[in-house]
Amino acid sequence: MKPQVIIIGRPNVGKSTLFNRLVGKKLALVDDQPGVTRDRRMGDAEIAGLAFTIVDTAGWEDENELTLPGRMRKQTEASLEGADAALFVIDSRAGLTPLDNEIARYLREHDVPIVLVANKAEGAAGESGVLESYSLGLGDPVALSAEHGEGVADLFGALWPIIGEKADAAQAQSEITLIEDEEAPLGPLKLAIVGRPNAGKSTLINRLLGEDRLLTGPEAGITRDSIAVDWEWHDPKTDETREIRLIDTAGMRKKRNVTEKLEKLSVADARRAVDFAEVVVLLLDATQGLEHQDLKIAALALEEGRALMVAINKWDVAENASSLFNGIKQALHDGLAQVRGLPVFAVSAKTGKGLDTMLSAAFELRESWSKRVPTAALNRWFDDALDANPPPAPGGRRIKLRYITQAGTRPPRFVVFGTRLESLPKSYERYLVNGIRAKLGFEAVPVRVILKSPKNPYNANRGGGGNFSGGEGRS
Repeated sequence: MKPQVIIIGRPNVGKSTLFNRLVGKKLALVDDQPGVTRDRRMGDAEIAGLAFTIVDTAGWEDENELTLPGRMRKQTEASLEGADAALFVIDSRAGLTPLDNEIARYLREHDVPIVLVANKAEGAAGESGVLESYSLGLGDPVALSAEHGEGVADLFGALWPIIGEKADAAQAQSEITLIEDEEAPLGPLKLAIVGRPNAGKSTLINRLLGEDRLLTGPEAGITRDSIAVDWEWHDPKTDETREIRLIDTAGMRKKRNVTEKLEKLSVADARRAVDFAEVVVLLLDATQGLEHQDLKIAALALEEGRALMVAINKWDVAENASSLFNGIKQALHDGLAQVRGLPVFAVSAKTGKGLDTMLSAAFELRESWSKRVPTAALNRWFDDALDANPPPAPGGRRIKLRYITQAGTRPPRFVVFGTRLESLPKSYERYLVNGIRAKLGFEAVPVRVILKSPKNPYNANRGGGGNFSGGEGRS
């Protein structure tokens, strides 16, 4: 494993800005108000060839452990376990505060090597804060500007003596593994958990991990960043250990209810998490049932071409369970024309009910989402479909469908070649899409169909060629 470096400091000193600078992407949400980050967030960082895992943490606050800021601090304290180094960040423009001194005292009680980082040190305004930081007794500070990238080379010089040897060993091992795994199958299952606020997304992930990895509580909207956690799951069905990347996301409320800038950023981050997922779990609250907003979230995942499944959480406190389950399945069938037969599971993040079944089905769903149908089998189905229901002949002129090919996977995409396809009714496109799902094993997977006609140089203005999305295949 690569060495792990933790970023620690009080709120609003620039920890997330430094995290984004080191990973080279704007992964962590950044805003002027303090306390934006609440959960630990990991990323792959590199400085001049020194590769390590960087961990962003919530701002350290001196609050009771039962409060939200207190629970955030406990998460930060937990991040020190197993860390190879810690970057203690102060704001050199604001100078030292009593909270900075308290954090320094706490860090000195632990064995983790500390690198003192004086952020916002650009220009003359930060000089006095840099000099003042020597009083913390943590050695020479690294003066830098996370926002502008100044001083990052000095950070390399401070980290190399601490983690350089372990980083080199991890790099050598990864190169060996890369050679051995050239023919390896699909990597870890990228599984995103989405839903409305307070559906229990973070609680469910904590239950799977067997630890309080993510911040939870009765307050709605605790999660802000999309947090990815790599995890190994023992599949009781196959007795195998399988790799999963669990992605927790911020709750998505109705657009008209999202007015604060920070919540808008959180929802946008959740949408990006859907883009990077393979399978998306829409988590419902059994005490609230299925609402229109849930259907909108599901439609978003399908529009992005993700494989989708639905889990009804808090099943241990559900009332009229059987009618609730059947009602939700029927509402999904009526409200999501893009797919039929979405997998629906009754689960409980509190008791663990149904979670293994849900995960096993997620792997099966990814296999369908990634499946490629042999050309011969695909065209046998195509010929049978045309024989059973020939294309119409509007105006007495036949529409000719010649052959079909699979253009891609993840999601599955098919191209139908023929002539006069601009006249093909949408109902026939739906017939083809539904046949692909039912006969070729893509029942609960979004399927896309493109209609393609050959170009006619003598008839360029009469719809001779082009791409058409096949009805429901748009999703």
